[in-house]
Amino acid sequence: MLLLLLLCCSPTALGQLVEPRFGDELADFDLDLAPRRVPRQVRTILSQETKPHIQELSIQTTVVSRYAFTAVYCAMLNRRSAAAEGVFQFQIPAAAYVSNFTMIIGGRVYQSEVTPKTKKVKPETGGRAGTKESGDASPEQVEVFRMAAMIPGRNRAVFLLTYEELLRRRLGRYELSTSLRPLQLVSRLRLDVTIVDHAPVTGLTVLPLRTGAAAKSPARSEHPVTTVIKVEKNVCRVTFSPNIVQQAKITTNGILGDFVIRYDVQRDMGIGDIQVLNGHFVHYFAPKDLPAVPKNVVFVIDTSASMSGTKIRQTKDALFTILRDLRPGDRFNFISFSNRVKVWRPHSLVMATPLNVRDAKKFIYMLVPNGGTNIDGAIHTGSSLLGEYLSSPDASPNSVSLVVFLTDGRPTVGEVRSAAILGNTRSSVKDKFCVFTIGIGDDVDYRLLERMALENCGMMRRIDEDADASAMLKGFYDEIGTPLLSDIRIKYTEDSVRYVTQHQFTNYFNGSEIVIAGKLSNRSAESLHVQVTASSNDKTVVLETDVPLRRRETETEKHVKAAKAAGGKTPGSGVAQVLGVALGSIADDFVERLWGFLSVKDGLRSRLRSQTSKEREDHSRRATDLSLTYRFLTPLTHLVVEKPEVLADGTVADELPDDGEDGEPQGSNGKPSGQISSLSNDIGKAERPPAKKSVTFSKTSADGDPHFVVDFPLSKLTVCFNINGEPGHVLRLVSDHKHSGVTVNGKLIGAPAPPGSRKLQRTYFSAITIVVDRPTRAYIEVTPKKVILDGRDRMVLPCRSSAAVSSGALSVAVVGNANVTVTVGGNIVFVILLHLYKNPAPYQRDHLGFYVASSKGLSHDCHGLLGQFLYQEVSLALLAAPGDAKPAAALTVRQRSVPVVRKSRRIYGGAQSVDCWFARNNAAALIDGRYEDYLTTHMFDTGEGLNGA
Repeated sequence: MLLLLLLCCSPTALGQLVEPRFGDELADFDLDLAPRRVPRQVRTILSQETKPHIQELSIQTTVVSRYAFTAVYCAMLNRRSAAAEGVFQFQIPAAAYVSNFTMIIGGRVYQSEVTPKTKKVKPETGGRAGTKESGDASPEQVEVFRMAAMIPGRNRAVFLLTYEELLRRRLGRYELSTSLRPLQLVSRLRLDVTIVDHAPVTGLTVLPLRTGAAAKSPARSEHPVTTVIKVEKNVCRVTFSPNIVQQAKITTNGILGDFVIRYDVQRDMGIGDIQVLNGHFVHYFAPKDLPAVPKNVVFVIDTSASMSGTKIRQTKDALFTILRDLRPGDRFNFISFSNRVKVWRPHSLVMATPLNVRDAKKFIYMLVPNGGTNIDGAIHTGSSLLGEYLSSPDASPNSVSLVVFLTDGRPTVGEVRSAAILGNTRSSVKDKFCVFTIGIGDDVDYRLLERMALENCGMMRRIDEDADASAMLKGFYDEIGTPLLSDIRIKYTEDSVRYVTQHQFTNYFNGSEIVIAGKLSNRSAESLHVQVTASSNDKTVVLETDVPLRRRETETEKHVKAAKAAGGKTPGSGVAQVLGVALGSIADDFVERLWGFLSVKDGLRSRLRSQTSKEREDHSRRATDLSLTYRFLTPLTHLVVEKPEVLADGTVADELPDDGEDGEPQGSNGKPSGQISSLSNDIGKAERPPAKKSVTFSKTSADGDPHFVVDFPLSKLTVCFNINGEPGHVLRLVSDHKHSGVTVNGKLIGAPAPPGSRKLQRTYFSAITIVVDRPTRAYIEVTPKKVILDGRDRMVLPCRSSAAVSSGALSVAVVGNANVTVTVGGNIVFVILLHLYKNPAPYQRDHLGFYVASSKGLSHDCHGLLGQFLYQEVSLALLAAPGDAKPAAALTVRQRSVPVVRKSRRIYGGAQSVDCWFARNNAAALIDGRYEDYLTTHMFDTGEGLNGA
């Protein structure tokens, strides 16, 4: 699964990206402008900046079958000599889930972790509890991800963020919105979007930059300057890369707005599009060319005093437009409420005739805001009115019924308790129709509105205080104004699927889409039977077919390959290439991640609808487990990140703090050293703990206390020996200093022997250092707690988290609490196992195991305790053993005879046992020289002579 955001993907490129660049104070401002001159006013703005400057902001989105992965890379430079606070802030869609966050500051990697929320953790203030509680949100809503950290003087910080979302179809199109609000002019700004779909993409449009919260789309249609659009049937690429002068022409405050892409895909009438991958499936159902179903709608409108002014005017404008769009077969009524509840036409709903529409407009025009807010009385009146009509002989059996409820405040008159209002609403609705709720402004109980909608098969929409309420009201009504189907039920072969997400729906509206995902329990099945039943305006619709699973999986795999190939071809800087490859690798699991995404959403909705504490706990537990599995930050999880400790001299402390008892990173005062995000309502994310990967590298190793194992594949023999060193000794394991420039040293640490052992003490490797002298000097030092990479730049990675970075000829990949893989020049690979104890006994020490995975780049003159055997051949002569004694033999190594006996050794952290021929006495005669010849003075000693080839 997703390990360390983007770091796992292209370590070489990332290592180059985090290399600091210094020089002239403004040198980094115009790197993308040469030979163009920076206008004086722009240079003046830049020179007046006091906060760290954003050198680069690269955003890349890959959309695979409407599931979007977005990665954000932000490089920030502190030009001052003193440490300064850098603030990374990015708006993400409220319906999206953050899936990782990482910082690289002062050469050290700070990886976020996601933990379940506890009751002790309070949500951030200013949160939108209603929106995020269920995980649903309208497309216009956003949340702000914010992280502040101290950046040492004359240094850089890199912030990496990823989030995922399912693009919802509204009014016949998908919309992808990316916030471009860095709050300052950026030296290098680039947005790359790749859209790959199973069906041909149609109607792709890039809107002018959209500013303001949920602002109305501008009338002009030209797309933003520098935008490049390439459409090739199923693959579309969009890039936006304004230089610093072009940004300044748009705005000098760095708030460019939202970059919005809209599109649709070709679809055929029928069962829909089903894609299969890695034991999961996703079903997109969006029928077309169906007649509209008549609707019965009651509009319940807040006319309390707080609706005065712009709110009531915009609400009236929207209602006038909605009235014009009513169809002849529709029935409707209006209710206004403040202290009192007024019904336009008491006792019934009326036909949408021209005369009734004219009279309704008069009623709306005469509405005057005053008084308080009687939410309970209004929703009860509207529900009773609609319920009575549906029980009358005039009601059409195939019509769709709904209440549209709008308010800008909290209940102040009548029943004001949310639980009682919700109970009364359920009693009035009785599952006969749906309730759609709309909240305007900031003084609304959005949790109440959302629960009211969710418990009654509707949706909630939020309209911000500064938004164009008229346009948004009309847009929301357009979404639900044309029902095509009702009572939709989708079934799959019972013994072939499990854990299917929501598959029963009250209504299907024109221009929308139903998305269902599930797991295949019988992956060997040839086909999957799918049946869709629904009611249309005058009949029952039944669609069914058998989906060939293997063919669909092959098609989906081709689709994913196309997405990865398209992402890899994205033009741009090295950063863009890193982001593209990273997101391409995530695409391999897009169906499963989409299933996890929808399952979490379902769990949160069910949790919100729960009537008992046990139901709530059950749904919470399942949603939390899924959030953690797929690394989603959700309302049930918490994102924690260790913050850098800046010392008095402005540098970043190198040592990693010890973990606290609860496993969270601890600061110097024993408290958690950082919890983020000020996502305005603590949206959530979660992280799957990286699995310990199976070890497939060679047996040649030094592990345990320490036990050496050497594999001779040409001779088909395995030899083993012990080195009984002293604590503090540094052993030369590999020495190829003169040729490949590689040296590996290991430091011993002591521990008491276990009870009953013949030894007085044991020794283990507490640190492994790999030094490279070509083309430039660099090294990696590994301990059980951290990895230090010192090359072009210095980085410190905690061993508890997964990561992959590179610097020059060295690259390192960490699988959290499991192993570290070090690659030198692409053809020398060492693996270091992490042996960690949760509750160690007195004789146990956290220690390391060293394995040679690939030695192709090492020369035939390589030496060291292990290196000298990499290109050797040995022969074995068996000796007669008296009685029951162990088989004895003699090895011939470099014309030396070495007596050996048969033994069994555990390697790979005890995962496997290997039979080997054991040489006693500190490997006397087996190794060149004596054990003492392999002792070095320090961990970075590359030496000469016997132990320094």
